[in-house]
Amino acid sequence: MEKKWWHSSVVYQVYPRSFQDSDGDGIGDLRGIIQRLDYLAELGIDVIWLSPVYKSPNDDNGYDISDYQAISPEFGTMADMEELIDQAKKRDIRIVMDLVVNHTSDEHPWFIEAQKGRDNAFRDFYIWREPAEDGGLPNELLSVFSGPAWEFDENSGQYYLHLYSKKQPDLNWENPKVHEQIWSMMNFWLEKGIGGFRMDVIDTIGKVPDQLITTNGPKLHAYLQEMNQRTFGNYDVLTVGETWGATPEIAKLYSNPDREELSMVFQFEHIGLDQQPDKPKWDTKPLDFIELKAVFTKWQTELDGKGWNSLFWNNHDIPRIVSNWGDDSEEYRVVSAKMFATFLHVLKGTPYIYQGEEIGMINTPVSSIEEIDDIESKNMYHERIAQGCDPQAVLASINKKGRDNSRRPMQWDATAHAGFTSGTPWLALNPLYEEINVATDYLKEDSIFKHYQKLIQLRKEHELVVWGEYRELLPEDPQLYVYERSYEGETWLVVINFYGTAAVYKDPSRQAASIILSNYINSGMELSNLTLRPYEAVIYQLS
Repeated sequence: MEKKWWHSSVVYQVYPRSFQDSDGDGIGDLRGIIQRLDYLAELGIDVIWLSPVYKSPNDDNGYDISDYQAISPEFGTMADMEELIDQAKKRDIRIVMDLVVNHTSDEHPWFIEAQKGRDNAFRDFYIWREPAEDGGLPNELLSVFSGPAWEFDENSGQYYLHLYSKKQPDLNWENPKVHEQIWSMMNFWLEKGIGGFRMDVIDTIGKVPDQLITTNGPKLHAYLQEMNQRTFGNYDVLTVGETWGATPEIAKLYSNPDREELSMVFQFEHIGLDQQPDKPKWDTKPLDFIELKAVFTKWQTELDGKGWNSLFWNNHDIPRIVSNWGDDSEEYRVVSAKMFATFLHVLKGTPYIYQGEEIGMINTPVSSIEEIDDIESKNMYHERIAQGCDPQAVLASINKKGRDNSRRPMQWDATAHAGFTSGTPWLALNPLYEEINVATDYLKEDSIFKHYQKLIQLRKEHELVVWGEYRELLPEDPQLYVYERSYEGETWLVVINFYGTAAVYKDPSRQAASIILSNYINSGMELSNLTLRPYEAVIYQLS
């Protein structure tokens, strides 16, 4: 595999509404991000994945775009965006822009024109269908955000498709004119010097709604190959696709360099392991740790040499991992957060850090629907209440899986509003921000931030982390995740206790070892009989 810069990079996701407000309106903005670039440079990251900052009415917090080539005024101006790209480059950081091409906002000029009538030139930019014979919905497709995926347009007497909010009409990728507009827009941003794209729900652009196919449609990969040829394939950039339904075989289609599609994809098999089979994400079950290890091992081995892995625990759609699968108590939050970081960052692939992960930010429970901003959570709440569900049980599901958990403002210090804004934050902060914040964590010698710094540095300094072979040991152990990375005669052993009770690792055949990094002080080195403390994670170099 030809070596690319992004193979050894570490990406940091910025959710701009919640990162840093520079003007006191309570909403994070581009100038706020610029103010914090030195912090990100010190952390050691190479790439910022910037969630959408395009003009948008914010029905889905910017993932409903009304103008692809304009900046939303709440975030700043195009001049601010250009300065962010330039200032990041001066710190050897590239900006990867989040791009939504499955749908637009219903306030996009294309859709406003399309609604004017069946003969409008933009009508075929979207997906329209006649009512069923009984006058009802064209078919039974459902929206990800609850309810039918079809919305009736009174003016024309037809339904339009929206796989997400009704204010997010799906683009018609069967129309070549849509392609031309999208390619032109993508090249507009590439020419500004961005470092690539994160492609939102990209596996849905090949949908065949009449056959109830929403993901992995028959023309999907042809569309992506054309996209590559007409846009980012002509630049040295990173591209990552959000693909909720990907298997390793499908991921190879996207990320095999011979196919000229994307650099990598986000697969979510590990994220869905606490979800009941064939149920929505809100219906959870206990995590099966052995299954979790099996999923990571499957992706590490099956993509080896045939594609590229993205590595992540959190993003703007996924609650804080340290709360969901770890331990966010005062006693164990720090070592638990470091354990998850170690678990991930020594694997093969490109790691992604979500803002606040590097200081161990946690979930924020709510007690009322009035405290919730997220459209997905609100829609689910009202749908389930209408079905007669217990409101407290519904809120418990939202507290565990709701997207607001990850969207709370970044906790910079212990001052008012955690140093995020001088105004009123758009979304309430976690009440523990005075204890959990960058300034407090930064001062500690054993801080989570410094642990992430060290892990990032290991990736930069050791080709073993980037290119080494992966081999799992003890796949059936109910508490330990143990794996090796080997490269050019050198072998590292990663030993992780995933739980809050002590665990013993025994391997009489092991050679002597030295510790490269641990999330505790004074970790043991006797691998023939090693007792690990709660959430202990150690990287050994074998000799």
